[in-house]
Amino acid sequence: MAEGKKYVQAASLYVCGTPIGNLDDMSFRAIQVLKEVDLIAAEDTRRTIKLLNHFEIKNRLESYHEHNEDEKAEKLLELLQEGQAIALVSDAGMPGISDPGYKLVKKAVEYGIEVIPVPGPTAAISALVVSGLDTGRFVFEGFLNRKGKARREQLDKLKSEERTIILYESPYRVKETLKDLERVMGDRRIALVRELTKVHEEKYYGNISTVLSRLEGKEIKGEVVIVLEGNKDGEETGPPPWEGLELGEHVRLLMAEGLGKKEAIKRVAEIRGIPRREVYKEAINIDIGK
Repeated sequence: MAEGKKYVQAASLYVCGTPIGNLDDMSFRAIQVLKEVDLIAAEDTRRTIKLLNHFEIKNRLESYHEHNEDEKAEKLLELLQEGQAIALVSDAGMPGISDPGYKLVKKAVEYGIEVIPVPGPTAAISALVVSGLDTGRFVFEGFLNRKGKARREQLDKLKSEERTIILYESPYRVKETLKDLERVMGDRRIALVRELTKVHEEKYYGNISTVLSRLEGKEIKGEVVIVLEGNKDGEETGPPPWEGLELGEHVRLLMAEGLGKKEAIKRVAEIRGIPRREVYKEAINIDIGK
């Protein structure tokens, strides 16, 4: 243990959880660790300084984010090897969970540096335990690929997953993601949780279609966690409903589900991972009224 310090020891990396919304979730231990370390490596120093000020923590801050991870990790490792104690924090929650931190921790372990967790709130687990879905076995998938072939392949792999699935999503893409989940996986049960621990915390329960209908016309704000029921009993989900259809027929299928022609063309291109112009060529003569 570092001389005169109760909560930290020299040459150690502390992975510190911070609140995901409600500042009262900050642990006493995390406050003490952040006070005693030699340096705090933060994803966004502008956000972390507000946290430090709230708890009257005065300490040295350095940025450590996805754009400087490689070069900054080397510098931090040098300081750790020199005997300094460093705390790693993200903007919210536990570092390394869909946030920067993995590379630094991985290298610290490889270098034989002590890595010490200071547990704190995590949106994924918080959403899981209030989802009403099976918590005994689950898988965290983080953010889905945004579009195209990579997204389709990721969803195809997940559709046979028997464990409860936890996803993160942007409020701007959440409705499209729910539509994709319904098309690929069927109308499963989900819990959609947003603004966890904050004043406007909100939860939606039900099948995907039910949640989608409740979100219709609403502007979604804040960070979103989707907890999705696994493939029950490991049953085969079968091929997607559009398999074997020509492009034009696929567009008609989506239009029959309520999408406009333009949106249907866009979705077919995304689902199949092909250029939109290819779908457009096949669908240009489809009568909107049919």
